[in-house]
Amino acid sequence: MTRPAPPGLGGNFLEQWLVQRRVIGALLMREMLTRYGRRNIGFLWLFIEPMMVTLTVAAIWTARGFHQISDIPIISFVITGYSGIQLWRNMSRRCINAIEPNQALLRHRPVKMLDIYLARMLLEVAGTTTSFTLLCVVFLVFSDQISPPEDILKLVFAWFLLAWFAMGMSITLGALSELTPLVSKFWPPMIYILYPLSGAMFLVDPLPYGMREVVLYIPIVHANEMLRDGFFGSHFQAHYDLSYLIGWCMGLCIVGLGISRLTVEHRLS
Repeated sequence: MTRPAPPGLGGNFLEQWLVQRRVIGALLMREMLTRYGRRNIGFLWLFIEPMMVTLTVAAIWTARGFHQISDIPIISFVITGYSGIQLWRNMSRRCINAIEPNQALLRHRPVKMLDIYLARMLLEVAGTTTSFTLLCVVFLVFSDQISPPEDILKLVFAWFLLAWFAMGMSITLGALSELTPLVSKFWPPMIYILYPLSGAMFLVDPLPYGMREVVLYIPIVHANEMLRDGFFGSHFQAHYDLSYLIGWCMGLCIVGLGISRLTVEHRLS
């Protein structure tokens, strides 16, 4: 008589999916309790922290009179830009060196290295998306400084692509950090270099033609342009290439998964 395969070691696709779903759910709960605990407001910091950062930047830009420079709503500009920054920044930082403090979990055979990355990334996506949504709703209801999104489907799809790009980049960086410690040394300063180059602080159209061509090689700029096109596209001319952005998202995921496989083989050797 054939025995059923142990959890995580065999079975059909549905059985494997149910096992992985339970594993990721347990890792999500563990990550929330480890990171935020049960004191004060607990896991609410997950989306309150990015909200505070975005509101602070919006207040500074408004106080400096940036809202008088053009007819682009400055609050919408800041919310779309800085929410995206926090998405890829926090996600990549959580994935780098994520395996070492959780190495004991890998002794459980259903738990894989990718599960640890997915749990951390999904937590950041949930927190940043909640922050972005709440900020939009609050300003729409209690303030006249922003207008409703002009194309909600384009806005949602752009946010999905931004999260997809951030996930691919984070898996790649996380797997590389297990092979070399240089990633954890070089990535923090690279984050500050990418801040002004990511398209969060500028629009592509007003740039000189030569500079415009250069910044459009940066894939995250396309995601930000599409996000703003869905929010207030009638106020500016958006520049983005959907196929270029999707190609980068797929490529980063393939590279990240490949390096993760090499990392597993390196650990087993």
